[in-house]
Amino acid sequence: MLYRCARDLVNQKLRRQYTQFSRVLPLPLSQTIHLKSRICGAINTMATLDETKDIWKKSDAVCFDVDSTVVIDEGIDELAAYLNKGKEVAAWTVKAMDGTISYRETLRARLEIIQPSRQSIETFVKEHPPRFTKGVQELIKALHARDCHVYLISGGLRSIIEPMAKILDIPNERIYCNRLKFYFNGKYAGFDEDQPTSREGGKPEVVRSLKKQCGYKNLVMIGDGATDLEAWPPADAFIGFGGNQVRPKVKEQSKWFVNDFAELTQALKEN
Repeated sequence: MLYRCARDLVNQKLRRQYTQFSRVLPLPLSQTIHLKSRICGAINTMATLDETKDIWKKSDAVCFDVDSTVVIDEGIDELAAYLNKGKEVAAWTVKAMDGTISYRETLRARLEIIQPSRQSIETFVKEHPPRFTKGVQELIKALHARDCHVYLISGGLRSIIEPMAKILDIPNERIYCNRLKFYFNGKYAGFDEDQPTSREGGKPEVVRSLKKQCGYKNLVMIGDGATDLEAWPPADAFIGFGGNQVRPKVKEQSKWFVNDFAELTQALKEN
């Protein structure tokens, strides 16, 4: 408890410094992201592997990223490939995961290229059942058996994620992702910009809200990308996942980085 209080005080101080600095000296987006990454790195050095494992074993809520974490693919990339726009979109996805430009900018650019219609989404979902990452279904079952609430928090598309959530027995109210908008004729009309997952800082916003509304004391975020790492804090712990894609920044800053979900399932049994 004393350790956590000390960490929280340092977190608050560093965040105030970042806010004050950014107001006094506005920076270009790329430099702002770099500065934020450096400050977050300083914050995260306060955590330890042992504390992360302890929080994991006591977790009352676990938030999973979806693309390249729960499933092996990047959903928007797969949809783009299905609609013959794969090469144009893939480069934007790399930028989104590496955190080199804002997530909303990459989301808007990719969807403008793809122009997904309601019909093309429905056909894609029918013809492409989810390819779950090895061990994730067993892990989620183990979490459910412990009455741990499981959430999916993703920058992906709700129309693609809902069917996989049903297979995983995760209710729709525990899904936080992006909604597409369509014209009356089914053509693409943009995306819902009110969804927090459509912008940088969206995942921490969702996590912060869940902790406040539900009173979770040991909430863990699991993911492969920079936007997942960004959710710690307010998440009590972060576990980096590299079973499908290894993002250097995520691996470097994660106190617990795993390549196989079986490691997490086994850790629960050791509790």
